[in-house]
Amino acid sequence: MDTGRPYTEEEKGIYRFREIDQNVSEEELVWHRDEEDRIVEAVEPTDWLFQFDNELPQPITWIFIPKGVYHRVIKGSGTLKIKIKDPNDCKCSDCKCNK
Repeated sequence: MDTGRPYTEEEKGIYRFREIDQNVSEEELVWHRDEEDRIVEAVEPTDWLFQFDNELPQPITWIFIPKGVYHRVIKGSGTLKIKIKDPNDCKCSDCKCNK
């Protein structure tokens, strides 16, 4: 099923796992804002980059994205694999969300 988004997604527990295929067009990786805070972590090492508006690109390791803040991903090589969670759902002590 085509969702109109440049990624596929699967939910497992408190995580949403997303993959962006290496063949995605760079034009599909648009600046956007999210409606909720989120924590994004790379599932495996990647050379894809993350960029907040008016900031330099940074490696995708562990990133807190506040709701309403413009951001984008910048294409690297291979498929990007990330996991996303709502910081309000976090009850762990090892994800740096301080819950």
